Amino acid sequence: MSSPGGSAALHGQNDFTPTAETVAMLKEKAKFVRLETIRLIDIAKTGHYTSVFSAAEIFAALYYDVMKIRQGEPKWPGRDRFLMGKGHAAVGQFPILAEFGFFPKEWLDDYTRLGSPLGDHPDMRKVPGVDFSSGSIGHALSGGLGMVLAQRFTGETYNVFALLGDGEMQEGQVWEAALSAAAHKASRLIAIVDRNGYQLDGKVDDVIGIEPLDEKWRAFGWEVHVVNGHDVAALTELLRRVAADMARTKPCCIIAKTMKGKGVSYMETEPGWHLGWLDPEDAKRAIDEIEAREIG
Repeated sequence: MSSPGGSAALHGQNDFTPTAETVAMLKEKAKFVRLETIRLIDIAKTGHYTSVFSAAEIFAALYYDVMKIRQGEPKWPGRDRFLMGKGHAAVGQFPILAEFGFFPKEWLDDYTRLGSPLGDHPDMRKVPGVDFSSGSIGHALSGGLGMVLAQRFTGETYNVFALLGDGEMQEGQVWEAALSAAAHKASRLIAIVDRNGYQLDGKVDDVIGIEPLDEKWRAFGWEVHVVNGHDVAALTELLRRVAADMARTKPCCIIAKTMKGKGVSYMETEPGWHLGWLDPEDAKRAIDEIEAREIG
């Protein structure tokens, strides 16, 4: 798990390549995210499987390797911050927060039940370890920019990661925040776009085309990188490098090329699984495939 030293201290300023052991561990953590997502959605009887599955490797790399986090200290002032524009993927985040001891693991067993602090979207007022309440798409980048700018008054240094959906790129507030971040040289702001190609209403580019996405972010004054979001080694190396770069003067955008529903073959070919619930037979098929399949 991450330590107060973060990626630079753990790996050295010039050595960002994860070892084979680390890559194997992160693959297991991504698998853990997918399996827990199935378990928790079975409790809720509805949920966003495929939105979590496209981001599972991103969750694993950030929480278990890159971000500065202290076990059992969700409010540690020096921690890196994490915000989700695609807040409907919170079901994949909650098991990780419980593993870090931010709240009792027993909370997971009552996911979305009456009185539970764990809902379909993350609530920073109720869930320790959640840095931003999201659900209404488009606000996370603005919130992240505010957290970066706050460091200029507090004297603290930390990275702020904002995970955004590619459908979220259709929101005007995202681009207002992008312009503002570049103008303020918010170099500790790192946006990660989960470019899985789909949103609730179908293919992103059939609803409103967003390409060329990398050129747009560069035109808005950001440093931009494109990576396979399921290639654990490449993704982790890039995130380590970006997180440790103290010389950067621009905010940074990582476009992670992913697949909606990655890890369960019948979800990868059916966009309707954006929201749903698995009957016992389909759940078993999904679990068996996740446990047997090598990703990244």
